[in-house]
Amino acid sequence: MDPLRRSSSPCLPQASSPESPPCEMLGYVGIEAVLDQLKIKAMKMGFEFNIMVVGQSGLGKSTMVNTLFKSKMWKSTLPGLGGPTPQTLQLHSVTHVIEENGVKLKLTVTDTPGFGDQINNDKCLRPLDIEFLQRLCRTVNVVPVIARADSLTIEEREAFRRRIQHNLKTHGIEVYPQKGFDEDINDRILNSRIRDRIPFAVVGADQEHMVNGRCVLGRKTKWGIIEVENMAHCEFPLLRDLLIRSHLQDLKDITHNVHYENYRVIRLNESHALPRGPGWVNLAPAPPCQPTSPGLTKVCRWAQDNSDEDS
Repeated sequence: MDPLRRSSSPCLPQASSPESPPCEMLGYVGIEAVLDQLKIKAMKMGFEFNIMVVGQSGLGKSTMVNTLFKSKMWKSTLPGLGGPTPQTLQLHSVTHVIEENGVKLKLTVTDTPGFGDQINNDKCLRPLDIEFLQRLCRTVNVVPVIARADSLTIEEREAFRRRIQHNLKTHGIEVYPQKGFDEDINDRILNSRIRDRIPFAVVGADQEHMVNGRCVLGRKTKWGIIEVENMAHCEFPLLRDLLIRSHLQDLKDITHNVHYENYRVIRLNESHALPRGPGWVNLAPAPPCQPTSPGLTKVCRWAQDNSDEDS
């Protein structure tokens, strides 16, 4: 560690900010031990993660979730064999605790059975999809995927991806990772590569097969084995890395600090829970065109002009 520059003034206890100059330390304090404390607490408490999967019946949503966490999270139902198609969008959630190397993850998966099953539309994004995504992207982090990508050739897959990207841009649908939340140049470079590949073309499979002496996750067809974790076959590894290995905490932070705070502020304003009077403030979400850092809440506070009360 480089020695900190000596300050000309004594260090006084005061509120600090990222822009505050560092204060010289005269000896070892043990601040770095907080990382060990956080790790111990995280190992005890575990983590929570919520996912909602949306799509028509038969697209392999259950299999994709099972493949993503390599667990039997959800029981698949073959189209036409699992009873009548639901006529309403009643949400269905299941919760499991997954443990890996001592780290516990409480995972809740929410399904939307029957979503769009009664609509016959062969366009890239249906009107229902567009309206749904426009509302959803203001409330949660949206990560679109191309399901059953093995049914498309590479050329068809790329053309389909570009059409979806064009539809998303045309209709103002901002998907994760959002451009406004890139914190530094490294985030911008990494997330730009991710945004260029979204929607990921994925294939789900929860069965193992032997390929050249290796046991791989894949789906067996009459043409061979489609390997889920082989980038030459599909982009499932990119989806898994985004949701779990590289951006899971960022997803949670944006959900809590941005989406939830916007929702909370809107509900407070709707319910008029804050009494009017001296010092009364009006809470309102920041305009969508001015995103802030995920470490900061998008909450704007304006002090009300008391001139009405003084008059």
